[in-house]
Amino acid sequence: MDLLEPLSQTFDHTTKILAGVGPDQLDRPTPCTDFDVRGVLEHMIGGATMFAAAYRGEAPAAPDTSDPLAAFGPALGDLAAAITAPGALDRTVATPFGDVDGETFARFVVLDGLVHGWDLATATVQPYDPPAALVDAADDFARQTLEPLRDGVTFGTPVQPPAGATRIQQLAAFTGRRTREEP
Repeated sequence: MDLLEPLSQTFDHTTKILAGVGPDQLDRPTPCTDFDVRGVLEHMIGGATMFAAAYRGEAPAAPDTSDPLAAFGPALGDLAAAITAPGALDRTVATPFGDVDGETFARFVVLDGLVHGWDLATATVQPYDPPAALVDAADDFARQTLEPLRDGVTFGTPVQPPAGATRIQQLAAFTGRRTREEP
């Protein structure tokens, strides 16, 4: 699977979940223990804004998170455009955990998008079933890269997923989230 296809699939699945989030759900807790739904959206908007600028070699602007439901789509679209621009994957990107080559960081974007999509789907009781190949690729990447980044904030200690967990639940558990049965 080439890298642009997983990015596109992740953005598509996350956008579909966002379409099912209502203003009355913004204060719901998520499996990402530091954030409620609003917090996950604000975190993703801030990350998308920062990383779009990094992929362009620019300083990031402050993201507008006053209406996270309205700001999410444009922020994600801008990140997608920045990552897929010619030469973007060859650029070195400044990240919270140091300088990373653009292609590797795009894999982090996929991982983060999939898991936060699951957070949002779980919190808002929506089905979430990204393609198995997409989840498997993100899981393989996570297992190769996350250990040095486990600080309890960026990524937590892996937890045991419940018996019969889906692939996305298993990936979420590997990133430190407690999972439960999804709808």
